[in-house]
Amino acid sequence: MVQVQVLKRVLVVSVLLTIAACGRGGGQLSVDDNTSPQQILAMAQAEVDRKDYNDAADLYLEIERLYPYTIEAEFAVIEAAKAYREAGNAIQSRAAANRYLDYYPVSQYAALAQYLVALSYYDKIVDIQRDQQNTFRALQELRIVIEQFPNSEYAELALPKFTTALNQLAGKEMDIGRYYLKRGQFSAALGRFDAVVNEYGDTPHLPEAYHRLVEAYLSLGLVNEAARNAAILVERFPDSSWNAASQSLMATGQQANSGAGLFGLVFDRN
Repeated sequence: MVQVQVLKRVLVVSVLLTIAACGRGGGQLSVDDNTSPQQILAMAQAEVDRKDYNDAADLYLEIERLYPYTIEAEFAVIEAAKAYREAGNAIQSRAAANRYLDYYPVSQYAALAQYLVALSYYDKIVDIQRDQQNTFRALQELRIVIEQFPNSEYAELALPKFTTALNQLAGKEMDIGRYYLKRGQFSAALGRFDAVVNEYGDTPHLPEAYHRLVEAYLSLGLVNEAARNAAILVERFPDSSWNAASQSLMATGQQANSGAGLFGLVFDRN
């Protein structure tokens, strides 16, 4: 830790010297075997200050290439991962962060590196109508942050993102379940709604999932199962509009505020 603090102080001085040199018309220093790691760090930081994050990241990785296994290389790799993320370059950010974890798995920046890996997927999460592979991978990587680095600041940052990603996957299950429900594929729909109820914790999708189970079971003629799920809605979500819809469906065979009968259910609610 002391070495890193010294390194950062040296970096500040180097940045000032580099800026001064450029100001005298010397231009940017070229990077070769004769360029010190401190000089390259200063050049990279100058690119960061100009928000040229890709160029900064490339310069940081030059330190790893020219001075491998040094404290400057360790610092530079994690800085490269951060800079690539700022540039919106998720793949290269992930590659740099994974490389850091390969070489420095128990170092002081390991939690940050793992968090950056998770963010490289999390930042690419798309709406539930599209493929959720990035959401699934984000969950996996965020779980590692939480479980392997529980006392780090990054575990605290990862927790709400983990919940968001989990809710996103639950939303995808609901979307597919509704698709099956609309097309009369009730058994397939049950599998999706059951998954939301049993595998996704206290997701906001729970009230609707229970209601959709009521719909699907009634459509299959399984009245007892429908009643069981309707009772759960009453107990757990008494004030939910989905509870009102399920109670109406159980009592009258119609959706609340609809004219559809038990076997002509309205499935156009999103």
